[in-house]
Amino acid sequence: MTQRHHLRGVLLASTACILWGISGVAASTLFKQNSAITPLWLTQIRMITAGLILLIASQVSGQQPWQVWRQPRTAGRLISYGLLGLIPVQWCYFEAVKVGNAPIATIIQFLGPFIISIYYFLFKHVTPNRSEAIGMVIAFIGTLLIVTHGHLNSLAISPAVLFWGGLSAIGVATNTLLPRPLLPKFGPMNITGWGLLVAGIFLMAMHPLWLVHVTLTWSQWLLLLVIILLGTVAPFLMFAHSLSDILPTTASLLDAFEPLAATVFSVLFLNVQLTSFDLVGGLMIIFAVMLLSMNVRKMMTLLHRRRLDS
Repeated sequence: MTQRHHLRGVLLASTACILWGISGVAASTLFKQNSAITPLWLTQIRMITAGLILLIASQVSGQQPWQVWRQPRTAGRLISYGLLGLIPVQWCYFEAVKVGNAPIATIIQFLGPFIISIYYFLFKHVTPNRSEAIGMVIAFIGTLLIVTHGHLNSLAISPAVLFWGGLSAIGVATNTLLPRPLLPKFGPMNITGWGLLVAGIFLMAMHPLWLVHVTLTWSQWLLLLVIILLGTVAPFLMFAHSLSDILPTTASLLDAFEPLAATVFSVLFLNVQLTSFDLVGGLMIIFAVMLLSMNVRKMMTLLHRRRLDS
């Protein structure tokens, strides 16, 4: 791997994470400008449109998107990925953005890697090492600062933000774990495309899109395109391509750009007011996740050795 390729991978992953952060700010703007737009409606539009774009791109590039449905086992896992992974990580995140704001929702969602670590500890018996344990303590303190602003007898954010943000953080974990066995064989474009489409169709069945009457201005159409193209399709392709140039651990460290971007753009363009507790707590969570990410490869190596020994 040359230095040029490494730099390209870092730039692609960083840009992808920034675009994901911007999509949260764009969604927050839509919710404020148009009361008819709900998180469920926006998620349906985003999932179905982005899923179709990715699958069409996969078909055009000869990646055979229909292969994944030929085996019941892989089809079942793909459906689980869409329903249990993508729905909470996208719909619940937008719900947290609407009842709160993009920076806080993104920071709470950023706790997802710790849920993955807890999963490996409980079900794979992989014990957190010292830096991971320290990271968990720092993340807990940071979350406590955001939630209470230093007053342990009261909440500084609404329970709804905590509820939806917590579900989106769990979604980050399931969104990471469920598709892992499918990605090497079928490719990230196919798996993500089908996952988005399955999730979008399920949400449509739960609450049909046409029951919500939404009239958009030209600027709101533009924000919707930003969320679909720049906030979903483009960053996915960039992040997937970056993994051929940099290690996954490096890419996961660059995830910190997402909450940072959501915070900066919300303050600049939405006049969102964040307290010192929010800023310090958010930085603590970002630092804690970076500590955890630096040990992901060691954790996966240990898990692989245990599988070989069993």
